[in-house]
Amino acid sequence: MTYEAIRVPIWETQWRCVELRKDNVRLHYGRFYLAPLFLDQADLIGSSMRKALLTELEGTCITYVKLMDVAHQYSIISGVKEPVYDLVMNLKKVVLRNNQRIDNSPNIFKGRLSVKGPAILTAKDILFSDSAIEVVDNNQYIATVTESVRLTIDLIVERKTKSERGKLRTFQEGSYPVGDTFSPVLNMNYSTHYYSRDKKYDTHSSIKDDNPYIRDNQKKEVLFLEIWTNGSLTPVEALDRTCQKLAKLFTAPLRMNEKDNQFTNKDHFVVLSSLTCRTRWERIRHESTKVATQSIFIDQFEFTPKIYNGLKKAGINKLYDVLNHSYEDLMKIEFLGLDDVKKITSTIADFLEVDSD
Repeated sequence: MTYEAIRVPIWETQWRCVELRKDNVRLHYGRFYLAPLFLDQADLIGSSMRKALLTELEGTCITYVKLMDVAHQYSIISGVKEPVYDLVMNLKKVVLRNNQRIDNSPNIFKGRLSVKGPAILTAKDILFSDSAIEVVDNNQYIATVTESVRLTIDLIVERKTKSERGKLRTFQEGSYPVGDTFSPVLNMNYSTHYYSRDKKYDTHSSIKDDNPYIRDNQKKEVLFLEIWTNGSLTPVEALDRTCQKLAKLFTAPLRMNEKDNQFTNKDHFVVLSSLTCRTRWERIRHESTKVATQSIFIDQFEFTPKIYNGLKKAGINKLYDVLNHSYEDLMKIEFLGLDDVKKITSTIADFLEVDSD
């Protein structure tokens, strides 16, 4: 059996870095540990950190692509090697870093690609309206212009967290949604380990044994985190910002007396409701009238193979076709159940940025 020996702080709980690695410009890895912790604290902190790392960090990515005189996403542009679909998918892979840390800074930016062929188009050819936006991998391939024609692509770039939902925007002709891979964290694992004081390795023998942190045979825990990022943030930056967010959330003031609970101009009343899946679906169908659903194929959604194949067998190929089905119609599709319809509802709501809750 292999054992790992680490240096654990005696008094103050601290984060420490075990390993940092840069596999390539779009894949960074970091391994950290938090210690000392009392029993059951490591799992509590680890589960909170996992959720926050994957959903609460802001990311910047291309969300819309606009191409003029293009009928649909599977069209071919004259003089361009790639079809529109492949070009859009290549733009989706472009990783962006936003160097702005101001809370009230704008969250929507513009970008443009304009090149005259013959030429090979890469991420370094993208020009942004804000100098704070930069490309992580300048060599990221986008397309090849094979003839002496000019290819111009307008881009919409947004900054927000994975859990945020923005306002619904109208799809203009020639505009295609790219997707919303906002999270800079690709993956995260955590594990907990027990330890107790071992005098064999104790170099602090002069410290009194009545200190609760170094009492003999008292079990403590260590929390290990592994973080993989896409290069827009390093693992150290991701961990630091997540800790700041959680600390700010947990240190929010608690109102305890009647005077503090009085209504002020900083408060507002909200109505809480619990909508059924049927109601949410009908709301999505109503809101989708503002969107050019004819040009959006179901291939763009990250449906499970079961849902994708079920929709295909039912002759549903576009978002327009899905939205023409009522909740009851979806429930009648072969092999699809209630959980599948809920998944379709939530996926399309996120895609169209419809608040279905």
